[in-house]
Amino acid sequence: MGGENRKGLIFFLFSISAAISRPFSGKLSDTIGRKKVMYIGIIISIVATLFYPITEVVFYFLLLRFLHGFGAGFLPTGATALVTDILPEHKRGKGMGIWGVFISLGFGVGQIFASPIRTELGLTNLFFIAAILGVFSAILISFVKETLPNPQKFKLSLLKVKWNDVFEPSVMPAAIVMFLSVTSSGIIFVVTQDLPGYFGLDNKGWFFGFYTLSTIFVRFFSGGLSDSIGRRKTLLIGMCIMLLSISLLAFSTEWIQFTISAIVFGIATGITSPTLFAWTADLSHIDRRGVGAGTLFIALELGIMFGSASTMLTYDNTIATIPIVFSVGITLMLINISYLIWHLKYRESKT
Repeated sequence: MGGENRKGLIFFLFSISAAISRPFSGKLSDTIGRKKVMYIGIIISIVATLFYPITEVVFYFLLLRFLHGFGAGFLPTGATALVTDILPEHKRGKGMGIWGVFISLGFGVGQIFASPIRTELGLTNLFFIAAILGVFSAILISFVKETLPNPQKFKLSLLKVKWNDVFEPSVMPAAIVMFLSVTSSGIIFVVTQDLPGYFGLDNKGWFFGFYTLSTIFVRFFSGGLSDSIGRRKTLLIGMCIMLLSISLLAFSTEWIQFTISAIVFGIATGITSPTLFAWTADLSHIDRRGVGAGTLFIALELGIMFGSASTMLTYDNTIATIPIVFSVGITLMLINISYLIWHLKYRESKT
């Protein structure tokens, strides 16, 4: 469409609307039920996906991205609260690891097969297939049992959000760690679509393909690590590995280094992501798990927004600026590691 200089807005606008919707999805998840909130998210995503192929102007495409973000703001919040309800406390790390495997698997499969599907079947059919998968997921949810006791009927007054519906103070340590870590993800979402081309690779999903394989493998083995040594110690290990991965990515000069950085990044997220969700579940009050999950996702969206927006100032669509682009992520990761060390030494926590 000729909007390559505004690539950062693709994730920035999506994350803004997702963040805006989190307080509403968190409150509704704790009132009308987890499944209804998930259905809202899926319906929005299906409709947005069907409109992508007929959007031919940059402005309308970015507007659609903004609207699509509301779907992402509802589905994961309700789903995470539901998963938290059914997991026993002593197995939350392992359970969140399994939960994260399928999040990564879905994301990675989409990235890997998007390019070949578009090549063989065309862009319109690519989005049509994505919409069909959304419909299939809605059907699967119908077989899941609602976990919220005595869900209320929806009424407009439930959309009135107060400040305590926006943030759950008890989960702020996990939210801070989430924000500081996913800034790098926001940068990666933008630039790793271009990097394969710089290294002579045709598939734009190359990075996420290897990332997905490594993160799934690690999650099967590391899910219970935080249940045994504690959430913060596990996060500290994961964040150090993540610092290594983005440093490798920042200074990659050929496809082998690029691939190794993807594998190491997958290892890092395979350790940190389920641990963050388990820590949030530990810290959340039992009757505010939806708001707690929403708070963590707000931090995630803000981090992605910050990371993707930073590329509009640091990235000029050439490989020469990649080290500058990732200097933002490296700096925040060093702050993140310092915060975890401080929190582990001076602050009380459930784990």
